[in-house]
Amino acid sequence: MRGMRGLLACAMVVGSGGAAVAQDAVPADAQPRWWRGNLHTHTFWSDGNDFPEMVGEWYRTNGYNFLALSDHNVMSQGERWMELSEIERRSRGGALGKYLDRFGSGWVEMRINPGTGMQEVRLQAFEEYAALLEERGRFIMIPAEEITSSFERLPVHINASNLAGRIAPISGESVEDIIRRTMQAVEAHAAEHGRVVLAHLNHPNFGYGVTAEDFARVVEDRFFEVFNGHTGVNNHGDGTRAGTEEVWDIVSTIRIAELGVAPIMGIATDDSHSYHDDSPVSIPGRGWVMVRATHLTPGSILEAMRRGDFYASTGVELESVEFEPGSEGGNGRLTVVIAGEEGVSYTTRFVGTRRGVDLRSEARVDASGAEVRATRRYSDAIGEVFAEVEGTRATYTLAGDELYVRAVVMSSAAPERPTRESVVEMAWTPPVGWGRWVEG
Repeated sequence: MRGMRGLLACAMVVGSGGAAVAQDAVPADAQPRWWRGNLHTHTFWSDGNDFPEMVGEWYRTNGYNFLALSDHNVMSQGERWMELSEIERRSRGGALGKYLDRFGSGWVEMRINPGTGMQEVRLQAFEEYAALLEERGRFIMIPAEEITSSFERLPVHINASNLAGRIAPISGESVEDIIRRTMQAVEAHAAEHGRVVLAHLNHPNFGYGVTAEDFARVVEDRFFEVFNGHTGVNNHGDGTRAGTEEVWDIVSTIRIAELGVAPIMGIATDDSHSYHDDSPVSIPGRGWVMVRATHLTPGSILEAMRRGDFYASTGVELESVEFEPGSEGGNGRLTVVIAGEEGVSYTTRFVGTRRGVDLRSEARVDASGAEVRATRRYSDAIGEVFAEVEGTRATYTLAGDELYVRAVVMSSAAPERPTRESVVEMAWTPPVGWGRWVEG
């Protein structure tokens, strides 16, 4: 991903006479292109340790095109002030000075609270910092919230991007019930406000709060985080519990084979909280989505994701992802073309499940033999590796009995911001080839 080849729009082009000619950032005949973005980010509005403008500026200047600041159970709306002592505590004394250096005293608002006598700094609202940071055809901000609930101390966190206002955390009779009710609340909000809103389930293995069975049958949920850049969310599971890729295949298989509905799609996010080199736990730049859309607007980006025109990445850049369904009963073909880097090797695995798979499962147990609350253990035929291809171009032709197939690309290069779990750059495509098995 280094250099972000070809992803950022050019501001100038050279005319036939050799002179520089200005190019409109929004052409009349816009063609689909890749846009890079992150949909899970935190600031001082909840438990992050920097101002929203500073967080947005990092993403804007590091090759991103869109960003959702998704603080816990709050939208950055209205007037809010934060005590300087708390700002300094969270950022270890680094935030205010950097904020003033970057945006100046004409932007940064400070006061002495007449009631407490404490020095405070204003947290700017979305409409203010978005207007400050956005660039036409280059970078946008998307209003978002991490709707943060729990069931019997099990965390249930759901992000909603492009909200008009806050959605309160929702209670329920189970983890599954909370996920369903929250997704339904997001759908109702989108309908009420006439806007495209995309909800996704966050880090199911955080606190091992959400199992595959908890959301497999919540068909309102179409997206989840297969990769989250926070080091405490257990993307790979452990010796007992399933990793998020295994969860992905279980959920998708149940949805297609049992329910006759579309599989779930996996995204990658940062879940960033720390911006001052004070902690490697949750920093920006670890996971993102690349979305193929004609325009850089919230609606265009999120609609493209709903169509499956995107991929998730921790560093691998794809030139194209093409699925040809086949004609007159043909079985279809998935082709992935990688924008390879010199000296880096690539392996693409085509993963899926075949029709007729055994859906029986058994509980997982710990070392003592006691049953644990975890995604159940299923047949190894769920999430089978159909093929493995080396190089920068990989194609898989479906045999006809696949419920779905998805591509996973692994490189030999380490991510720019690695973790113990994220040691090589990767990319994940959405599942394809499932249309014949889905009703409607």
